[in-house]
Amino acid sequence: MIAPRLQDFVKAYDVRGLVPEELNPVVATALGSAFAQVVVIPEGARSMVIGHDMRPSSPQLSRAFASGAAAQGVDVTMIGLCSTDGLYYASGARSVPGAMFTASHNPADYNGIKLCRSAARPVGLDSGLAEVRDLAQWLLDRGEHHALPGTGRVGTIEEADLLTDYADFLHSLVDLSDSRPLKVVVDAGNGMAGLTVPAVLERSSLPLEVVPLYFELDGTFPNHEANPLEPENLRDLQAAVLAHGADIGLAFDGDADRCFVVDERGAPVTPSAITALVAARQIDAEAAAGVDRADVVVVHNVICSRSVPETIAEAGGRAVRTRVGHSYIKAVMAEHDAVFGGEHSAHYYFRDFWFADSGMLAAMHVLAALGAQEGPLSELVRPYERYVGSGEINSRVQDVPAAVARVRAWGEERGATVDLLDGLTMGTADQDFWWLSLRPSNTEPLLRLNVEASDEATMASVRDEVLRMVRT
Repeated sequence: MIAPRLQDFVKAYDVRGLVPEELNPVVATALGSAFAQVVVIPEGARSMVIGHDMRPSSPQLSRAFASGAAAQGVDVTMIGLCSTDGLYYASGARSVPGAMFTASHNPADYNGIKLCRSAARPVGLDSGLAEVRDLAQWLLDRGEHHALPGTGRVGTIEEADLLTDYADFLHSLVDLSDSRPLKVVVDAGNGMAGLTVPAVLERSSLPLEVVPLYFELDGTFPNHEANPLEPENLRDLQAAVLAHGADIGLAFDGDADRCFVVDERGAPVTPSAITALVAARQIDAEAAAGVDRADVVVVHNVICSRSVPETIAEAGGRAVRTRVGHSYIKAVMAEHDAVFGGEHSAHYYFRDFWFADSGMLAAMHVLAALGAQEGPLSELVRPYERYVGSGEINSRVQDVPAAVARVRAWGEERGATVDLLDGLTMGTADQDFWWLSLRPSNTEPLLRLNVEASDEATMASVRDEVLRMVRT
């Protein structure tokens, strides 16, 4: 049998492939052996943790990975069904590397692996994943998927349930006990929030009434795709919020590391507004603990709304801008000891959570803010939704550099400033301001466009003109 080409499905930040054509037990075993040799053993660690989501293939794949790591002398703790931030908790609390088997919101015939070093530090192509991929490929090509010179011992494989510990830790970071009573509709999308929400939010001591949607763990996603970034996947949640007269709606993706918010009217709240809200809370909390506000750093990526750095400055903190992607934002947060970081894709990162992202922790911050005042959520977030955005628009482009060059020349003719931190970012600073971000995809011939402006007409004009040039 010809070994699959790992470079076809080992992506910039994780592994994401079709089962079983690309990702299967033989491949998982080779990746486990390689991860042990490239990451676990060089760190001086003797153990690691492995978790998995609800996909039918996840238990078998995670066990195969564990056998590969154990063959190299690494002791493995299998924590079973968990969210991705549950795996990060295990890695952080135990100070060991980890592997999470999930394909997030991808269709049921996919699976994947998110890898981390001890204390939930990310592993991407530029921080070890390329070496893991290449060593695993060498093993597969030889037909000896775990035949590496090991330590002379075989590691142990044991099981542990850390769900309660994970929930307790989150409650140590955000206290919801003093909230006013709230009715909360949660759409788990048949993903891992169906396991974590009851453990975290349905405690008898909390003044929360949770209305569940699609809490049954089912990796075939029978109700809708577990990707709340797509508007059609929010429709059931929006309808349920209105039908139940709820105060808020929460939607999680398949592995529950992202959380999207719907207000009491059923209107989606932009992730940038959530980033601004949580940033203000975190800056205030640091100040209450005696930290000078000017020393509090919050990180945001290049496609977050202009309201995010404005809110951070208004709260007295310091905003640091970075590229899109968790490995970049985590590295910048660690460099600056940032208290919080947010992305417009609804990934939210916390210093007190080992700089890792947690959709549940972000949701708890929003619930705490809402429960601490009497007004509706729409009123709470209004100060953070100041401008008009296009959302991300993807265009398939044959000549990406030429398309970007056309847009850059067009903008420079209009006096726009140019920034090349992550693709092309450009814009104006006048009263009728606009800015745009045009970024190439890492994996496809796509350009991703985001536009924001002071008003709807300006946004639509810039959006339509840029799309015309991109799609020429």
